[in-house]
Amino acid sequence: MTNALHISSGPHFRDRWTTSFIMHTVLLALLPSAVVGVLVYGLHALFIILASIVSAIGSEWIFCAITKRKLSITDGSAAVTGMMLALSLSPSVPIWIPIVGSAFAIIVVKCLFGGLGKNFVNPALAARCFLLISFGNAMTVFPLAADCVTSATPVALLAQGYTVNITQMFLGTTNGVIGSSVLALLVGGLILWGLDIIHGEICFSVLAGFTVMMGLFGGQGFDPEFLLAHLCGGGVVMGAFFMATDYTTSPVSRLGQLTYGCLIGVLGALFRIFGHSADSFSYSIIIANLFTPMIDTYIIPKPYAYRKAAIKKANHVPKVPFWQQIPKPVIALTLITLLAGVALSGAFAMTKDTIEEQKLAANAESYRAVCPEAVTFEGNKDAADAIAALEGGVYGTSFGRSYIHEAVIGRDASGEICGYVISVTNGGGYEGNIKFSVGIKPDGSLASIAFTELNETPGKGSKAAEPAFIDQFKNRAVKQLALNGAGDNGIDAISGATITSSAVVNGTNAALDFFRSVMQGGN
Repeated sequence: MTNALHISSGPHFRDRWTTSFIMHTVLLALLPSAVVGVLVYGLHALFIILASIVSAIGSEWIFCAITKRKLSITDGSAAVTGMMLALSLSPSVPIWIPIVGSAFAIIVVKCLFGGLGKNFVNPALAARCFLLISFGNAMTVFPLAADCVTSATPVALLAQGYTVNITQMFLGTTNGVIGSSVLALLVGGLILWGLDIIHGEICFSVLAGFTVMMGLFGGQGFDPEFLLAHLCGGGVVMGAFFMATDYTTSPVSRLGQLTYGCLIGVLGALFRIFGHSADSFSYSIIIANLFTPMIDTYIIPKPYAYRKAAIKKANHVPKVPFWQQIPKPVIALTLITLLAGVALSGAFAMTKDTIEEQKLAANAESYRAVCPEAVTFEGNKDAADAIAALEGGVYGTSFGRSYIHEAVIGRDASGEICGYVISVTNGGGYEGNIKFSVGIKPDGSLASIAFTELNETPGKGSKAAEPAFIDQFKNRAVKQLALNGAGDNGIDAISGATITSSAVVNGTNAALDFFRSVMQGGN
C-alpha cells in the first residue's frame, strides 16, 4: 500500500512555478529599479527600501505569532509588498512612513482578510493610497535628483503645461519616486512576461488603454513626445507590469484580463487629464481591483459545445424578464442616487443666484485689496476684445494653464488712473484651479495679488495666502517672476508646496504679460 495513489478533488492542474519561486522572481525583477533609485537618490532611499521590507516581514511574523497561524514569511510575498511600496514612495519621506505603510498593507489589507490569495485589493497600492490620504504633506515632497532641491514631479509639471525631459524620466534621473526608472522597470517587467509569470494581456492593455485615452482627450492629440512623457511618469509602467498583474486581484480569463487592463488604462488617463492630483494611477488600479469579481462572474471562458439556450431548455429554466434579473440592492441604490441628484440639483438652482452674488462680492473685494486707492473700476475695450478672442482658452504658451477672466482700470476720487487689476486663474494647483487678482501700478510694476479662490491642501498649499508668501508679490518692478530665482525677480516657493507656488507665479506672469501686450500695446 506504500505505492497507492493519493486521490484528491479537482482541479488537478499544477503549474511549474511555486508561490515562493514567483515571489522571489518578482523581487529580483524589482531589484534593478531599486538599485537605480539608490544610485540616484542616495542612502536615504536604501534605508526606505530596507525599512519597508523589514516592516512588512516583521508585521506578518507578529500577526502569525499572535493568531497562531502557520508562518508564511518564507514565501516572499511580504518582501514583495514591502519592496513595491518602497519603490512607490518619494525618496525624501521620513523612515516611519514606509514602516507604517508596510504594517498597514500586511496586517489590514492582507492578513485580516485571510492572508495571501484572500486580499481583494493590492496591498502595496492600498498602503500607498492610505499614506497619501493620511500623511499628504510627507508623501508629496519630492527632491530634485541632481541637487536635492524640492521640486514638482515631471507629471505635475506636465499638468501645468510645461515640457519635461523624457530621457531623464526614462532613465529615472529626474525627481520622482524611488522606482521611477522606466528602463529598469521595463527590464524587470519584460523578464517576468518572458517567463510567463505575469500576463501580457493585462500589462499591454493597460498601456494601450492609457495611450489611446491620452491621445483622444489629453489636448495634444497623438503627439509622440506628449504621450511618451505621460507614459514615463506617474507610475504607469510600474502599475502596468507589477501592480495590476497581481494574481489575487486580477481576472482569470484572457478576455477578462484585457477588459481589466483597459479599464485601468482608461481610468488612469481620465484621472490624469481631469483630476486634481497629478499622481492618481494608483487609484485606477484600486478601482479596477474592486471590479475583478464582477469581471470574473460575467466574462468566463465558454465551455466546448456549450449553448446557453439549449442548457436552459433542457433544465426547464423559465424565461425571466431582464428587469427582474436586476438585484434589488442595485435598484435601491439607483433610486437613491437619482433622488439625491434631484435634491442636489434643486438646491443648486435655489442657491445659484446667491452663490454668484458672493463670487462677485469676492471679486470686488480682491480688486480693492490690490488697488486700494481706486474708488471705481471700469472695463477696457482692448482687454475685453482680447479676452473674448481667447474663447475661454489658455493664455499664452509659457504660463502653464493660465486663464484671463477680466481686466479693469481703477480710478481714484479725482478720476485719475491709480492702477489696473487683472483677474486670472491657473489650473495647475495641487487641488485644481487657483483664482486671484493681480494689481498693477500705473507705471507697470506689480502692486500685489489677492486670492479669490484658493482650495489648496490645508497647512501646505493654503500657506500661499499667508504673508510670508504673498508679501513677496508686493511692489515688484519686474516684467516676469521666477520661482526660486536668484535675482531681483525671484519668488521663494512654499516648502512642500512647489506645485501651488508655481501655479501662482505662472498666473501672475500671465497677468503681467497680458497687461504689457494688450493694455499697454506691447510696451
